Amino acid sequence: MKCKFVGIFALTFAASILAVPLFAHHGNAGVDTSKKVVLKGVVTEWRWQNPHSILKFDVKDNGGSIVHWAAEANNPADMVERGWTAKSIAVGDEVTVTVEQVKNGNPVGRIVQVVLPNGNTLNTQYLKQE
Repeated sequence: MKCKFVGIFALTFAASILAVPLFAHHGNAGVDTSKKVVLKGVVTEWRWQNPHSILKFDVKDNGGSIVHWAAEANNPADMVERGWTAKSIAVGDEVTVTVEQVKNGNPVGRIVQVVLPNGNTLNTQYLKQE
């Protein structure tokens, strides 16, 4: 009986240790969630994948130079519930992307919403009813 208890304890302990990185994976430490940046650009790549979909797009800065942005969205299962599909975005689409940018100022962020060429809006979060 003691051996069984030790085995269960060891298994539970191991599972809890392995779960810690999963919580850290979804942290907000690197992203400025207090500020949204709205960017207009052209899609260069759309990856509909787990654990996070990735949108890459080119934006012209104030000087006319091209800035290559990369922004992550949720996983496909969550995004389908919000109206997204693998074909929602295509390479070459001109889109308006709202992101929460990383704190270090690099052209990387987390997608809040994407306005498609046809005017439809896709959100990555459930909108609050007011």
